[in-house]
Amino acid sequence: MPMRSVGLAPLLTVLLAGACGQATNPEPPIDGCTLPTLSDAPAPASALATFKYDRTAAYDPVLQPIGTDQGVQIYELSFRSTRGTGRATGRLFVPGGAGPFAGMLLQHGMPSNAAQMTSTGVVLARQGAVVVALDAPFAQRGGSPIRFTETDSAEQVQLITDLQRAVDLLVARPDVDANRLGYMGISYGAAMGALFVGIEHRLKTGILMVGDGGLVTHLTGADDDGTFGGLTCAQRRRWLESMIPIEPVKYVGFAPPTSLLLQSGTTDDLVPVGDAERLHAAARDPKTIRWYNAGHGLNAQAGYDRQVWMQERLGMSGPNF
Repeated sequence: MPMRSVGLAPLLTVLLAGACGQATNPEPPIDGCTLPTLSDAPAPASALATFKYDRTAAYDPVLQPIGTDQGVQIYELSFRSTRGTGRATGRLFVPGGAGPFAGMLLQHGMPSNAAQMTSTGVVLARQGAVVVALDAPFAQRGGSPIRFTETDSAEQVQLITDLQRAVDLLVARPDVDANRLGYMGISYGAAMGALFVGIEHRLKTGILMVGDGGLVTHLTGADDDGTFGGLTCAQRRRWLESMIPIEPVKYVGFAPPTSLLLQSGTTDDLVPVGDAERLHAAARDPKTIRWYNAGHGLNAQAGYDRQVWMQERLGMSGPNF
């Protein structure tokens, strides 16, 4: 479900010079190709307008029950997307009882989808949260998650604005305490979370698991598998011009007063230590950084730390192992 991009491209063009320094700090030519570079400078405040949406517009949420797991009601969820004419999709997990419960947004990695987050959604619901897991736009349309076109930028903006709408959905529920809202993202979901927590200030806390600075960081760094380098110069330039202005590492610094737990693995073969550290450095207090002697899946200690974090900040139940 590609996002209607009317108005986005001009804004990103205006923001590019301030966001990445294209005019003053281009990447040295490689094979005659000069490309814009990603700086660590925060995005200009004007960039936040990219993610605005009409909070008063009708969004027609639809829930279809699909089953119960350990007392948790599971629903297929959809609502009108904040961009384009389609619908955002995902899953909703509701614990038994009257509440009020915490509200949690749960974001999957790449490639993945909301359905694959069901076991985690059930665990969080049993711990005392109503949970929304959304499909990233690439999970809805199928095919390669990254197309290396301006569509990637449009879909990233769509995801962030749809996540804001998911917060609207949680706040509107009588069984959710609007003062106890959190976000948990894994891998790609953590990188998108770094962007989201800088935009959505109704969140009390965010948990970013094995995240890096975003798709530009991930695909142009030392861990590049050659896919990006194999594109033509024009393809690389257009993609970077559309993606650098919305790179999450440039927005995570806007998160306060939302508290952040950043979890990373010292032996992660998907997110190099340097990329994780770059994200950690861009985040501002209140933040807690935890490193584990683990790979991309982290370990039991990381799970324990998340449960303690959610208990202390969102009033959810404590560790059960």
